[in-house]
Amino acid sequence: MFSLSSNNRQNLSDSDLIERYRYSFDNAYIGELFQRYSHMLYGVCLKYMKDEEKAKDIVMDVFEKVLIDLKRHQVDTFRTWVYSVAKNQCLMELRKEKRVDAKQEEFAHLSKEIMELDIPQHLNGESQEETDRKLDIAIDGLKGGQRECIRMFYFEKKSYEEIEAKTGYTYNEVKSFLQNGKRNLKIQLTRAHE
Repeated sequence: MFSLSSNNRQNLSDSDLIERYRYSFDNAYIGELFQRYSHMLYGVCLKYMKDEEKAKDIVMDVFEKVLIDLKRHQVDTFRTWVYSVAKNQCLMELRKEKRVDAKQEEFAHLSKEIMELDIPQHLNGESQEETDRKLDIAIDGLKGGQRECIRMFYFEKKSYEEIEAKTGYTYNEVKSFLQNGKRNLKIQLTRAHE
């Protein structure tokens, strides 16, 4: 099977390029679609992401997705379809960033609570390293599931779903381990302080 020359591919409609790609799996046909629509997709991604590099990355992700999805799905109007793929990819990325921001905010809150418990020790000249060491010891003192979930969530930045997948705990168990673990950490640190 031979591929058409670049000039011949430029003369084909979007539908013809897709049909030939589905028949031959020759990426040159998708390359032609990329040439036609990458500028539009970059504009869409930039509108949502507000960051040039992220927008460029998402455009590349979209075309990688296109290579796979066009093998499985019938697409009638490529321009509309690929626009919607790019928009959805941006929205997924924004949701993911929002989850990371929320986790960082929760971690900052936990750290603040822990630091508030240690304020008198800091006034006595205790270093941050010493405080971190005490926190590490307190975490080691938690029960298995609590310790495991606290470490994964706050230090490895894993989501509830990732912790579920890695540990086999249910969503509610992960949530419970995190809530009880935070409470027990505060209790242990308060006792250590007293």
